[in-house]
Amino acid sequence: MSENENNVNSGEEEEEAEELKNRKQKHKGKHDKPKPWDDPSIDHWKVEKFDPSWNESGMLEVSSFSTLFPQYIEKYLQQCWPEVKGALKEHGIACELNLVEGSMTVSTTRKTRDPYIIVKARDLIKLLSRSVPARQAIKILNDEMQCDIIKIGNMIRNKERFVKRRQLLLGANSSTLKALEIVTGCYILVQGNTVAAMGSFKGLKQLRRIVEDCILNKMHPLFHIKILMMKRELAKDPSLANENWDRFLPQFKKKNVKQKKPKSKEKKPYTPFPPPQPPSKVDLQLESGEYFLSDNKKLAKKWQEKQEKQAEKISENKRKREAAFIPPEEPARQNAGGAGDDKNDVAEITVSLKKKAKEFGQQRSMEKIDAEEYIAASAGKRKKKKSKTT
Repeated sequence: MSENENNVNSGEEEEEAEELKNRKQKHKGKHDKPKPWDDPSIDHWKVEKFDPSWNESGMLEVSSFSTLFPQYIEKYLQQCWPEVKGALKEHGIACELNLVEGSMTVSTTRKTRDPYIIVKARDLIKLLSRSVPARQAIKILNDEMQCDIIKIGNMIRNKERFVKRRQLLLGANSSTLKALEIVTGCYILVQGNTVAAMGSFKGLKQLRRIVEDCILNKMHPLFHIKILMMKRELAKDPSLANENWDRFLPQFKKKNVKQKKPKSKEKKPYTPFPPPQPPSKVDLQLESGEYFLSDNKKLAKKWQEKQEKQAEKISENKRKREAAFIPPEEPARQNAGGAGDDKNDVAEITVSLKKKAKEFGQQRSMEKIDAEEYIAASAGKRKKKKSKTT
């Protein structure tokens, strides 16, 4: 019996050891089995339109949202409120415009079937309070339309920088804003300290990044527009669907522009004593003796000073008027004896011309001499010399 018990115990230990080994080993792909929802023909990102038959009983509790609006859009809200009320009534939502408190309220009713429509109604009154036109804001009630309100007022402290960077989002004649709307496919409204946007989830995500990078001075909106346009072109090529696009996209490096250093004021040596008090008007009058003059003399002195100032002003104006009639001074000649030098130059030129003419005449005469006449003339000269000697 003891041997049989030992064999059974040893067999149980071996089985336990194998189970432990199997537990320690991790089987990759153990749960990678086909699921019914992994059908490639199904678009999981598609938002299906709500069917009232899904919620026939309606809402159990009343949900409501309210928001304040600025006073300058009160008149516009009064005009467009019937249109807003009619759009919300189609979805079973009640709305109220309170002009005393300056607020808009939306709430569910017994006719409400879509549980998410109250959140859409809340976004609608938010957009209206941010000065979005009513016809554009009503589009938020569609299932495929989303909205995002980006707060940019607290991103930067300096007000001047904030205004300049907010202007970068708009561009000249709102050209940058229109380009962003085309690239992202969103409606954009820059109003005060917020940017209201309406569009798809993907477009809103891109737009939020562009706005934050612009206000924080990380990247100019035009660079983002270039990148998004290149991505749109790359998406058309099916061969690049599963590849990394970083090698095709431009890399923009931020350039640090040297800023002007503030002028440092020279520190004066520290003295524990306060600076001397400047003399008051009464002290100056006491020093000049004007304080003790009578009222008539003070008026006479003021009148005299006024007359002197007027006379100075009149003489200055007269001098300015007469300055236009003074002829400009002719530039003086550098050499005083310029006329004598001109005469000497003319005489030298005439002498040189006469000399050249004489040389030219002699040269012409030499060219015209006949050999026989020259020999005869030389022989006659020799005979005359002999007769003189005899």
